[in-house]
Amino acid sequence: EQQTMRRFSHLACPLVRRFSSSGAHGKTPVEALLEQVAAGKVPVSEAIERWPSITQHASASIEEMTEVVEGFARIDHGRGARTGLPEVIFGEGKTTPQIRDIFNVMGREHALHPERNTENVVAMATRVSQEVYDELAPEIPGLVYYPAARIAALPPAGRGGEDGISGVGGVGGGVANVGDGERGEGEEEEAATIAVLCAGTSDLPVAEEAAITLELAGVPVERLYDVGVAGLHRLLQQIPVVRKAKVVICVAGMDGALPSVVGGLARCPVIACPTSVGYGAAFNGVAPLLTMLNACAPGVSVVNIDNGFGAATCALKIAEVRR
Repeated sequence: EQQTMRRFSHLACPLVRRFSSSGAHGKTPVEALLEQVAAGKVPVSEAIERWPSITQHASASIEEMTEVVEGFARIDHGRGARTGLPEVIFGEGKTTPQIRDIFNVMGREHALHPERNTENVVAMATRVSQEVYDELAPEIPGLVYYPAARIAALPPAGRGGEDGISGVGGVGGGVANVGDGERGEGEEEEAATIAVLCAGTSDLPVAEEAAITLELAGVPVERLYDVGVAGLHRLLQQIPVVRKAKVVICVAGMDGALPSVVGGLARCPVIACPTSVGYGAAFNGVAPLLTMLNACAPGVSVVNIDNGFGAATCALKIAEVRR
């Protein structure tokens, strides 16, 4: 068995080197499998059986990485290994049966091949309504819904915070860990990896889409909500939290001024996410988008209107570089 293991490791070395800079969080599939064998958790015979599928899957061939689902979707199973971020279902515009079938394929893939997963890989769908979730839940065991974020997911244990609901129906899931500026004397502030700020409560769905996406990826989040520039003192109370973050996501509608202010106070990169919140001249998010694009504070980048998911994935990659 030791001789087999040495031969197995020798064959693995080129692949380990090839994918060690893939940008994914945690171990590559090859490294994870070899470490499981070395620790005695996976028998050599089982590792040899799994080896062809791992190396084939890691080859970055479109044909080998893609699975066709009923002719309406092509699932990119290798995206997590290549980029550190999995393919995610955009629920808006899809039928419930389509979302169900894609979830089933993703969930099966993650269960059958855990060695292919990075820390960030999770089966999830954005822009899912409560009604759609109620139809999905009986057919997808373990599916969890985050109402404020409109996200449905099959989270690994300990992921996604505590505000999800599982099972059919139910209303809930409030917003977890909202900063309130009040801490006891002598109580230490816990540094968050990524801080998510929103200007007003109406921006909360977009902010929660970002926060839940981060938590499902296993990243700690500090939420600071309703800290817009109309009451600047609310933001100033939270500056220590902002300055400890590796990345700050600012979600704002109306005039969209919050990212410029935060950009002038924070040392870390700031990701600005405009929302469609506001009266007529806000033009469904165009006005805050233009404000953010014209931010005079350096280090502010901008994602699309209402794209909390895009802000979160961008933050994940920045945080990985800064680790």
